[in-house]
Amino acid sequence: MSDILMPKATAVWLVDNTSLSFEQIADFCGLHPLEVRGIADGEVARDIRGADPIGNGQLTREELDKAQGNPNYRMKAQVSRHAELLKPAKKAPRYTPVSRRQDRPDAIAWFIRHHPEVTDAQISKILGTTKATIEQVRNRTHWNAANIKPVDPVTLGLVGQLELDALVKKAAEKKAKDDAKKGIVAEDPTLRPATETAYLTEEEQEERDIRASRAEPKAEDVFGSFSGNVDDEDDED
Repeated sequence: MSDILMPKATAVWLVDNTSLSFEQIADFCGLHPLEVRGIADGEVARDIRGADPIGNGQLTREELDKAQGNPNYRMKAQVSRHAELLKPAKKAPRYTPVSRRQDRPDAIAWFIRHHPEVTDAQISKILGTTKATIEQVRNRTHWNAANIKPVDPVTLGLVGQLELDALVKKAAEKKAKDDAKKGIVAEDPTLRPATETAYLTEEEQEERDIRASRAEPKAEDVFGSFSGNVDDEDDED
């Protein structure tokens, strides 16, 4: 594949200003010969202004002269400074501060427990960890397995709430599509808003209910207990 900057505009210029064959231009610009023929016939790239590959540093005059003198010769492009500047920069890997790296196993455990639909690759990308570490946490072979507990990655400060919501939604939609292809109907969807996913275990829920029942005041504690009824008290007065 050609790395020529603005290939169609370059092809337009070569068609208009050189005696190169369609095959030579197509090879240099990374186009199909029929597409170059369409440019020459005015059917393709009609409104595109030609771009001089010599002027923008992608082709030397010597290469062009050599190709025009030999129809079998294929021109070699030069590395263009402009093309290098326009190349999309690769996204840097997620950086996790050293102080928070020890929290990643807890976040991994949270994903494994609450969102099994999220793939290892997605977990690895959002937390900046490795698939090997995820497997160790899942299989409880991690060196610190005894101290790992599921904790929401937003609470740990490893990801943002919106980013987490988007990831969970994307993973759930993909799982739903895969299940639909397999004819599986999910009775209890796993997707919930991230704010609701940090639910308690059965033991924790039971303990919280017990504490709540103990803390809830009873009617007699508020109004006091009395043996008679209201009418009796009125009679006494």
